[in-house]
Amino acid sequence: MVDWVRLELDVDGFDEAVFEPYLQRAQGAGIVFTTMAELGDTAEHRRALYDLNRTCSADIPERGTFYTYDEYVAQRIEVPSFEASGVMLAVHDGRWVGMSGTSLHPDKGYAFSEMTGVLAPYRGRGLSLALKLLAVRFVRAAGYRRLATFHHPLNASAIAMNRRLGFVDQPAR
Repeated sequence: MVDWVRLELDVDGFDEAVFEPYLQRAQGAGIVFTTMAELGDTAEHRRALYDLNRTCSADIPERGTFYTYDEYVAQRIEVPSFEASGVMLAVHDGRWVGMSGTSLHPDKGYAFSEMTGVLAPYRGRGLSLALKLLAVRFVRAAGYRRLATFHHPLNASAIAMNRRLGFVDQPAR
């Protein structure tokens, strides 16, 4: 059994100014940031989100088989915690190249960072940090103070990126 690394960000203590340059640099390089809500929660966009998420998830250690499309829609989109405005997208020349999905859990009092991923050719440009900045802005605007996530312990790059943003380790539940 895997001992997941559980992390949480105090949204009130997050310093946006530190990460704003990543967003500006990406925009200057032709990356457009938008959300699933802005583009429209359509069948075509759900398929594109699924394809992007599946591709990015392939790098997660011990991820196993990814959902089928129908499973993905049923378990990740057609659920009460899904918010199309919480799906941040990085787009380059019309192609979706990065994503950060955040769900809202009012019954638990926190938002949850579901997945942040960037296609391999676009990595190393700070897109994950820019996407997470936008996710934190979404969480703040939605009135949440805590953003939680968890990672497989071998997913060192994701853990390091979140710690860099200010996420701190939480005890196992």
